[in-house]
Order: sequence, then structure tokens, then C-alpha cells
Amino acid sequence: MPYLVIGGKSIAIYLFMILAIRLFGKKELAQLSVVDLVFILLISNSVQNAMVGSDSTLLGGMSAAFALFLSNYIFKYFLRSSAGFSRMVQGRKIMLIHEGQVSEKGMEDAMMSLDELQQAVREHGVEHIRDVNLAILEVDGNISILSEDYHKKSTKVRKKIQLSHNP
Repeated sequence: MPYLVIGGKSIAIYLFMILAIRLFGKKELAQLSVVDLVFILLISNSVQNAMVGSDSTLLGGMSAAFALFLSNYIFKYFLRSSAGFSRMVQGRKIMLIHEGQVSEKGMEDAMMSLDELQQAVREHGVEHIRDVNLAILEVDGNISILSEDYHKKSTKVRKKIQLSHNP
């Protein structure tokens, strides 16, 4: 019975984390900084106790892990099979630039600064915003840039975080 409680707590934390990530913005996922990485590590440590409590046994950890894997499998099934559920959880893509013009509404919806947008544009090999035909914040948090009359599409994924410089 205590392992079912651990599983239930783990599922509750899983759902809470999905809701929190959805509320705080999808751009945070694809654009991790060192501060974001530290935050994620601290969050994972803080919710661990809420899932397993004082049970640090192998079976307790496996119960939590099983509940999380099962929750993730079920969640992904519903994301694939229900467009409405997917839209509710992941949101919609947001247009940031159209024909070289920044969408103020899109920027506000994405909670993104002009500096962040300019950086993303440069990361895609485009020097100026005015040269971008279309920039979209995708539902996965990545920014897609279309330039040169939509003939060249670039999706830049920033997942590596360099903590120190080793020449």
C-alpha cells in the first residue's frame, strides 16, 4: 500500500510540473541558460521528497519511477490522439516576425524580449530582423526562422550548456 501512495504522489507531482511549465512559458524549455539548469536541478531535488517521502528504498524509488513512466506514456498517448488536449497542454505556435516586422502581440504572448528575438535570428544565420520572412515560436519551445522568400528554413535547437571553457 505505501508504494501505491508513492505512485499517486509521483503522478500528482508530474501533473503539477506540466502545469507549471505550461504557465511559465514554453520558450524556457528550448532556451536553457545556466540559471535555468540550476533551477531545474533544484526543482527536481525539492519534489523528490514530495514523491517518496522518507522511503529511500529501492522499491520506493522504483515505484516513483514506474508511476512517472506510466504517466508520461499515457500523457503522450493523449497528446497524439487528441488535438484539443494537445493544444490545451502544449499551446499553439506563435508568430514572432512576419515579412520583417516584429509581431508585438506574438512577443507579448511568448513573453520574449526583443534582444532574445534578435539573438535567435542571428543564431539562424540571419543578420537583421528585416531579412526574416517568418519567425515562429513552435509548441516545443524552438524558434523556426524562414528567410530568403521561404526557400531556406532553419530550426535552431539550443540544448547544450557550456559551463566552462576548455580550450
